[in-house]
Order: sequence, then structure tokens, then C-alpha cells
Amino acid sequence: MTDKDLYFYEPSKGHGLKHDPFNAIIAPRPIGWISSRDAKGHVNLAPYSFFNAFCYVPPIIGFSSTNWKDTVENIQQTGEFVWNLATMDLAKHMNATAAHVGPEVDEFKLAGLTAVPGKLVNVPRVGESPVAFECKVSDIVRLKGADGKEADAWLTLGEVVAVHIDKAMIKDGVYQTAAARPIVRAGRRGDYFEIKPENMFEMVRPD
Repeated sequence: MTDKDLYFYEPSKGHGLKHDPFNAIIAPRPIGWISSRDAKGHVNLAPYSFFNAFCYVPPIIGFSSTNWKDTVENIQQTGEFVWNLATMDLAKHMNATAAHVGPEVDEFKLAGLTAVPGKLVNVPRVGESPVAFECKVSDIVRLKGADGKEADAWLTLGEVVAVHIDKAMIKDGVYQTAAARPIVRAGRRGDYFEIKPENMFEMVRPD
């Protein structure tokens, strides 16, 4: 066992550092760039850094929202949302949609993005994004601690019912993950990584 000089803390008592290391340690994380629409027709587009895939069959993705934000409210009202892949080319556009604005503000227009109507859901996707998942909500769960106390956070899960992929991202029938140069969250207030083809490597499981 390697002898390490470990920094130890209990989260409930504070971390004692300049920045909370939690979301910098759980990194990089894919970005949940979520578009939604409320019952009155207002469109919303916002990024969430707590996002991932959770099931193959059916394909289920999910994101967690701290506080009950417009996106969660919209999804609860309509039962639909779209995930859009955030890439290096769209990084500044994505960041612009993180602005705290009223529900009546269209973040597509705010960020200079094209809202393309969905095929199976009444929610637009980001036309400039190379990949988008149209989703039907499967569950919205309020998170709670080990003591059963409810947190001010909600996990929204949705089944992917339609997929849009730029054909330039597909080579010999295989989706090229790094070809789109996706960006991922790396902690603190604004740290990101760019996924590049030269940084990828393969390890086959020893099954």
C-alpha cells in the first residue's frame, strides 16, 4: 500500500479549501445541455453539469438540478425534453445559455442558436449541435441524504425516443466520439476539458 499524505474532511462539516473539490474530483462530466418547453409554449435552453446515461434498454439519460429551475418545471408540465451535445465550437453559445434570465426569455435567440423542431417531441433541438436526443420523461426524483432529509435537488430521467446524429460523425458505421470535440465539465466555477481524438485510447475488457 502506497503511503500517501491524505487530506481528509467530512462534507457536513465543510471542506476547508478555497473551492469545494467534490465536482472537480467527479470529473470530467458530460454536459446536460437541455432544451424544454413549458405548457404555454415558452422555450428554455440550459446546461447542467450533473448529467449522464443510466440505461441501455430502454435508453435513459438524466440530469440533476440544484433548486427547482425552469427546465424541471417545464419538463414536469409537458413530459418532454431534448439533450444537445455541447462541443468546442458551441462552447461560448452553451455558456451564454447559463445566464439567469426569466422564463419568458428564449435562450436560443439569446445565444444566437437555431431552434429546430423535434420529430417526436414538441421541443426544439439545437440545430448547430451534431447530436441531439429527443426524450420523454420517465421520472423526476427529489434527492435525499442518508438521513432521509430531502435535498434542494431533483434528478430528471428521460427515455431517449429519437436520435439525431450529424453523418460526419459516423465512420464505417461507428460513431466517432471525439470527432465532434465535445466539452466536459471539470469543476470549480468554470473549468472545462475538450475531448480530442489524440487523447483517446482503447482498453478491451478481459472477459
